[in-house]
Amino acid sequence: MLKLASEIHLPFMHSGQRIKYLRTSDEFPPLSDCRADGLLAAGGDLSPGRLVKAYSSGIFPWYDITTPILWYSPGTRCLLKPGSFRTSASLKQKLKNRHFTFSFDKDFARVIQLCAEVKRKQESGTWITPAMIAAYTGLHKIGLAHSAEVWHENRLAGGLYGVSLGKAFFGESMFHLLNDASKAALYYLCAKLAEKGFHFIDAQLPTPHLLSLGAYTVSREEYIRLLKDALEADTIRGSWNQF
Repeated sequence: MLKLASEIHLPFMHSGQRIKYLRTSDEFPPLSDCRADGLLAAGGDLSPGRLVKAYSSGIFPWYDITTPILWYSPGTRCLLKPGSFRTSASLKQKLKNRHFTFSFDKDFARVIQLCAEVKRKQESGTWITPAMIAAYTGLHKIGLAHSAEVWHENRLAGGLYGVSLGKAFFGESMFHLLNDASKAALYYLCAKLAEKGFHFIDAQLPTPHLLSLGAYTVSREEYIRLLKDALEADTIRGSWNQF
């Protein structure tokens, strides 16, 4: 994930604590109802309205084809300030040599498909189900979900996608076909978001890899405070092709 992290696995579902099962008309329960692992509710739908409400409330969907839709709000949140991205020596050299070129929203469909298909270490499946692809493609069509693409010799080498609301960017996933291409996508996103005054990238769950790139963690309570501030700004809707 950003759910950027290849190291993350869906928690094992068990019946030790009851959670609310949402009908399509139901509101999310209060965050105080979260289970210890952050699981808040199940069910509901992936409509644009539901997804916007979720992100605006500090909640995100995370599940696979063996479960219903699951909604999470972890007690510890992983954030990355756009101006604090740490560039490795190898990436610095590639950027200096113009090894990669970059774009926004040039091929969202291909980026999200490759995020679902490209194998990651220690992962046997994907949480980016066909329903998730359809849902985020729908958000992209209304100008709320965006992709960052990395190109090498006119071929797609890596990328990421996520959701933008106010001055917050909610990272969902990334992939690479060439070494450093996913880190280059994150570098490019950070540079552009810093120019636009974005407060943070929500990477959702911490991993050693994310922390090595400059990410840090905050409590759920602090995250909600930061999120509220970020959402006071207007959302930059539409294509980011000229971002």
